[in-house]
Amino acid sequence: QVQLVESGGGLAQAGGSLRLACAASGFSRSTLGWFRQGPGKEREFVAAITPNGDSTFYADSVKGRFTISRVNSRNTVYLQMSSLKPGDTAVYRCAADTHGTYFYTERVTTYDYWGQGTQVTVSS
Repeated sequence: QVQLVESGGGLAQAGGSLRLACAASGFSRSTLGWFRQGPGKEREFVAAITPNGDSTFYADSVKGRFTISRVNSRNTVYLQMSSLKPGDTAVYRCAADTHGTYFYTERVTTYDYWGQGTQVTVSS
């Protein structure tokens, strides 16, 4: 059974840090991504990492502040978020592309499976 379970969300102050984790099961060798949807906003790409971890991709809005990584032996992908801003407030969801693509990783349609999401709230 394919499953993605996020954890690590919560409340942080502006300038603070949080680390999200997403445990994947039921598949392997997937490109994994993080997306977010803030209040009244559309879902947007945050970051992605290829199956071997050799390539990473970031939205311009988080570049230099967020870091995506993975530990394949644990089937887990992480999103380290630093220098948080109130604009980062959103529900963060991880997603898996079981084809392991290196292209179009910023597109929602690239991904086959999605987690339920975890809330991140950044106060000013």
